[in-house]
Amino acid sequence: MALTKNDIVTEVHDLGFTKKKSIDIIESLLEIIKGTLEDGNDVLISGFGKFCVKEKKKRRGRNPATGEDLMLRKRKVVTFKCSGKLRNKINNPEY
Repeated sequence: MALTKNDIVTEVHDLGFTKKKSIDIIESLLEIIKGTLEDGNDVLISGFGKFCVKEKKKRRGRNPATGEDLMLRKRKVVTFKCSGKLRNKINNPEY
């Protein structure tokens, strides 16, 4: 089951913040991250991981449904690389 934004708001609310304040905190955090990525900068969260903006070059592709060849446009994508600490925690829960 996926963790939703509402689940995160509930977790923050359980720390003692009001529901409205919890929503504002999470929305502000996400807007900061989105704005940073939109500017082309990376977001590094120690102990969690790094969100990076990478440029993909224009390339040839194929429509899998029709087999038709086409050109995929140049674009930017966001990638995530988890930190070593998080990777160890996922692979070794006792870590």
